[in-house]
Amino acid sequence: MAGHSKFKNIMHRKGAQDKKRSAAFSKLSREITVAAKMGTPDPDMNPRLRAAVNAAKAASMPKDNIARAIDKATRGDAENYEEVRYEGFGPGGVSLIIEALTDNRNRTATNVRTAVSKNGGNLGASGSVSHGFDRMGLITYPASVGDAEKVFEAALEAGAEDVQSSDEGHEIWTAQADLHEVARALEPVLGEYEGAKLAWRPQTNVQVDESDAATLFKLIDTLDDDDDVQQVWGNYEVSDEVMEKLG
Repeated sequence: MAGHSKFKNIMHRKGAQDKKRSAAFSKLSREITVAAKMGTPDPDMNPRLRAAVNAAKAASMPKDNIARAIDKATRGDAENYEEVRYEGFGPGGVSLIIEALTDNRNRTATNVRTAVSKNGGNLGASGSVSHGFDRMGLITYPASVGDAEKVFEAALEAGAEDVQSSDEGHEIWTAQADLHEVARALEPVLGEYEGAKLAWRPQTNVQVDESDAATLFKLIDTLDDDDDVQQVWGNYEVSDEVMEKLG
């Protein structure tokens, strides 16, 4: 279990929740509704729903919004969303996995393909890049819960497989099947987590230069703007120097 190496986030976060608050709430609401519809509407009995509700709380989503999203599922009038995954390549040879929740596959496929092709990338067939990633559980905590050593020890005791800590926060990786068990074990020690989800962790990262990074971030921002796209995962790594140049 690796411990204290500096972690380069594989997800593009770049202030998206601050800039696009309503869009973020919309995506969180959709995930809550889908999770509640797939299982019980009680977060204590539904691990996916509990994770979705915790993520919404971490994003400061109002309690009324959370309750409405759950009620929508229990009323039976929620749209029939399905989970769809797209795989492809971005600028600089970066591999991308794009996860969506959609009620219209054709619309989403067209939007995703257009966004990727207009920003220096191309979509591939299913499985074209996912073989270069491991499907794992990812639990996130803010930096404020404690230092790297404290989080490492708690994660080790809870049965996690890896911990990556940085100034941004702590990312705790688990085996896919152990995600919710580890998340529950961490709560008495570290408190409520910000997020707990299945994730795609790259086996190797690609270092991206300034010009490719600018185009890549534009691509990811465009995908983030699509209501159907829930998460974009990539195997890119951008140096601090390049990030400073990009502002």
